[in-house]
Amino acid sequence: MELLKILTLLSVITYTFCVDHGNFKTCAQSSFCRRCREMEPNKSPYVLNFPSAQITPNSVHVELWNNEEQVVFNLTLSALVDNTFRLQVEEASPLRDRFRSLYALKSDPVLAQLEMVSRNEDEITIKNGDNAVKLIRSPFRIDFFSDTEFVASVNARGLFKFEHYRKNDQSDPAANDAENADANSEKKITDPGAWEENFKSFRDSKPFGPSAVAMDITFHGASHAYGIPEHADSLALKDTKDKTDPFRHYNLDVFEYELDSPMAIYGAIPLLYAHGPKRTTGVFWNNPSETWIDIKSSSNSENNVMNSIVNFVSGRSSDGEENKDKTVESHFMSESGVIDVFFLLGPNPKDVIREYARLTGVSPIPQYFALGYHQSRWNYNDEDDVMSVSDNFDNSDIPLDVIWLDIEYTDHKKYFTWDPIRFAHPRIMQQNLTSQGRKLVVIIDPHIKRESGYFLHEDALANDYYVKNAEGAVYEGWCWPGSSSYLDFLNPVVMSYYSSLYSLDKFPEATNDMYLWNDMNEPSVFNGPEITMPKDCIHYGNWEHREIHNTYGLLQVKATYDGLIARSKGTKRPFILTRSFFAGSQRYAAMWTGDNSAEWSHLKISIPMCLSVSIAGMPSCGADVGGFFKNPDNELMIRWYQAGAFLPFYRAHSHIDTKRREPYLFPPEVRNLLRDAIRKRYVYLPLWYTLYHEHEISGLPVIRPLFMEYPSDPAVSTIESTYMVGSSLLCSPVTSAGASSVDVYFPGGSDELWYDIDTYKQYKGEGTVTVPVDMAKIPVFQKGGTIIPTKQRYRRSLTLTHDDPYTLIVALDSKGEANGTLYIDDNESFEYQKGKYLYLSFTFKNNVLTARRIDQDATYPANSWIERVIVIGYSKSAPAAASLKIDGKKDIIKLPVTLDETRQHKTLVVKKPAVKMTQTWSITL
Repeated sequence: MELLKILTLLSVITYTFCVDHGNFKTCAQSSFCRRCREMEPNKSPYVLNFPSAQITPNSVHVELWNNEEQVVFNLTLSALVDNTFRLQVEEASPLRDRFRSLYALKSDPVLAQLEMVSRNEDEITIKNGDNAVKLIRSPFRIDFFSDTEFVASVNARGLFKFEHYRKNDQSDPAANDAENADANSEKKITDPGAWEENFKSFRDSKPFGPSAVAMDITFHGASHAYGIPEHADSLALKDTKDKTDPFRHYNLDVFEYELDSPMAIYGAIPLLYAHGPKRTTGVFWNNPSETWIDIKSSSNSENNVMNSIVNFVSGRSSDGEENKDKTVESHFMSESGVIDVFFLLGPNPKDVIREYARLTGVSPIPQYFALGYHQSRWNYNDEDDVMSVSDNFDNSDIPLDVIWLDIEYTDHKKYFTWDPIRFAHPRIMQQNLTSQGRKLVVIIDPHIKRESGYFLHEDALANDYYVKNAEGAVYEGWCWPGSSSYLDFLNPVVMSYYSSLYSLDKFPEATNDMYLWNDMNEPSVFNGPEITMPKDCIHYGNWEHREIHNTYGLLQVKATYDGLIARSKGTKRPFILTRSFFAGSQRYAAMWTGDNSAEWSHLKISIPMCLSVSIAGMPSCGADVGGFFKNPDNELMIRWYQAGAFLPFYRAHSHIDTKRREPYLFPPEVRNLLRDAIRKRYVYLPLWYTLYHEHEISGLPVIRPLFMEYPSDPAVSTIESTYMVGSSLLCSPVTSAGASSVDVYFPGGSDELWYDIDTYKQYKGEGTVTVPVDMAKIPVFQKGGTIIPTKQRYRRSLTLTHDDPYTLIVALDSKGEANGTLYIDDNESFEYQKGKYLYLSFTFKNNVLTARRIDQDATYPANSWIERVIVIGYSKSAPAAASLKIDGKKDIIKLPVTLDETRQHKTLVVKKPAVKMTQTWSITL
């Protein structure tokens, strides 16, 4: 038996180097997806019982009847603040309670006032502000209007479905007798997988029977759909209906995943954007069970795709009138739970993400070090290896902030332990890293090794902390340690226990400068169905795993986050990386795109993958730089470091069987380019840090697709290789081998100016331009009208840059004006939440650059100062000098102004104003 298990494990590990589609279900192999997808449209049996309707100040409560099966449901439509409505549907009298997702929302949504507009026997219309909702009795339908514009419909195609819990009539032949027909008026579900389902050698017992919920949502006036990550696919979602499987949300361990595919991978955020030139609408489907989503867009016809390509190449925008009759059709299908849907009425993409952030929360500002460069591999051999890596980065003058340890640092893969030989002095190792300004991150996976004497396993057995199998015994699966069991994070006692393990007295030799990586938390089970936990496993509260699957990783990182908060007594912001995630995970962790490969296609797909996650509320995304599997050649390595420098999370990582590829190991000409890419990242870190502060305020993502910044330009709808960092940098990294140029679309029209960040060459927003590149070039452009704070002194790590001076890059627009912001705090604590920070505004207008505080009551004793001001796009004659006025005083300081001759285009430089960031000042040219 043990040999069989080992062979099974080895076969799984071998499989991980190539996707075996036979290991993962298709919709046709999934009983509930098959039933929902095969529904015949426009034959809905559901009607609203209007005599039962009750209108409260915030909600409409009404019975929803399934006339075919004579089953009653309770429907509640609530108005929420910020242009949002919530639709909830549950069984009125269930045989068993149904699971409600409690973990995605940051708190109870804030209700808003409802106003009755009209009511008759066929329709009820209610209003909230400029938004109206019409409930139609038969067949059941809900229409949403904003500013009198028809924006979305529920059940317009009659695909609403709610499988109520029922007795298993398949096991009771008498239930099908003619004499019992009247007593058993329910429509029998004949699908062979409704009550028990088999996939390969695995049996899903389904003790509670079929329980699927589904709903079609149609978006009117929309031309493209975005969101619903995580998939290794395009930013603009492709049609699935009648063409491919639907997009699948079922968190799975899929190594070296397939590209351009709707198949499930590690994470699931069921937030969908429907976007057109005039407005954007969002839908958040709050259901953590397995979910499939069909998409069909009328803009995805062959002619419209060709028109989009022509518009992109020419830079021509199509007439908005072409989109007035366009629709995006979606069909959400979940295996279980209730219907809990939020309609986010925008009207623009930034409004939708703000409305979503109000529901599920935002990411706290990360510690400053987390935005730097991270070096990882599976695995660094021992403590000497770790310190050698750190020293060699210093010897090569390459910045580095974090070194990572994969699973081999543990004592035989027992988490919260250290290998007693290779990592015998982990505290000293951490202290040595800290003395160099660096941090350590270690991996903690959710599988627990079943070994007698291992304290965590013994505690879990003694206290009943493990997930159970369908028979009620402790579930046993296989993962990296071999035989493993899995903590039941649905149990609040287990959550508290797990959090306590991160305390300095429980995790031996840990320090407050060691942070966490939660991997394999889909959960990954090598010998489980679809490489995960069986759906009929039982969690705390007698909930089946099928009901909570997509939140398992979220629960683990929440427990880890709480543990790190307690470990430092609330003095330091945690840093956690997670592979599995759901809506709400952004409150606790960053994510990355998982086990990619050293191939150009994987570099290219990392951009739309991170953009999709970013607009779904999770701002911290990156990809394994260089690729996890295989060995990149020098060109791919250079281009990946350059692209990674402009994604939020910047980490190199590689498989245990790959060659060592730390940047200092490459030939000098390659090493220098890798160093330059990392340094460029560090120059712009004040911008990244400011954007995270603004994310915490507004929910806006740190990186943004062009449609989010230019929503009325149809030409940007399918562009995914060019994107924005905030609203000031346009990035178009090289993602093709042998490239000598990149086609860059410059949006905004002829009045919009863009400046190459290296040469300051000016481009206008008139469409696509072929920009030449060499191996040193990262095509990045600063938007005219923006001011970007930078730090341009090179250090070994970010800890040493805290008091370094700033250089302001002032890029003028066509009116000769610019604006920008800068956020400063202590880089690591939560003191900023008590007002201990600086949030500054910079304005250039009428030849005067002014700095002031945005939040007047916030204070922070920053020691940093302004080293220089660079003004690009200055069209007038260069002034001989500038005058500096500080804190409104009458004294005026004369400053020299020089013309930078090293650039290709005229640039003014004001050297050493030497004003402190705590001061209010102005410089007049």
